[in-house]
Amino acid sequence: MKPGKTVHVVFFGDSICVGQRISPHKSWVHKISERLANEAEANCFEVVVSNASVNGDTTRLALERMPFCVQSHPCDLIVIQFGMNDCNLWKTDNGLPRVTPRAFEANLHEIADRAKACGARKIFIHTNQPTDKFVVMPPSNTRYQDNNRAYNEIIRNVASGRDDLIFTDIESQIETRLAELGQTPAYITLPDLIHLNEKGHELYFEITCPSISGAVMELAR
Repeated sequence: MKPGKTVHVVFFGDSICVGQRISPHKSWVHKISERLANEAEANCFEVVVSNASVNGDTTRLALERMPFCVQSHPCDLIVIQFGMNDCNLWKTDNGLPRVTPRAFEANLHEIADRAKACGARKIFIHTNQPTDKFVVMPPSNTRYQDNNRAYNEIIRNVASGRDDLIFTDIESQIETRLAELGQTPAYITLPDLIHLNEKGHELYFEITCPSISGAVMELAR
């Protein structure tokens, strides 16, 4: 490691990265930040972690604030995680999701392009966890979890079409672990059946930390 080296890490997402309705120190992003700080201290370099995530954000809203939240503070590594608001349907949208599938795909590409243009050398992108929210979102006949699954597939398509993204399939890995435990997604979510409880944040940490930590160590060399 290079003594005095500083690695800048940014988490750029929605409430899943914020940790809605859970103590900040129990969120998966905080746990990763703490682990990175300990590893950096042990290896004589510095890591600066920023959480530029906002509750309720879609990729459209994220692009509007990206110039200030990300581009004005260049990072070496960025973790991109959106979709759970993009796929939602509000009555006022008359049956359309908050961000259409075509726009969601384009927005993810633009977020990655802008991150790369402002200096990010490691760009992570994640799918989202499965939920137990199968209620229909009026005035459509679409169930929330069905849309969540469809938007995760869009994220996979974006990742598979680029060689500059590091992809973590949260959905697939959590489904595998829940099957091993004999549990449903309700095991890792709050009563709203979407946001993560403490078990969910711990599971996210276990899945995502090794690859993010490895990338930070590589950047510090």
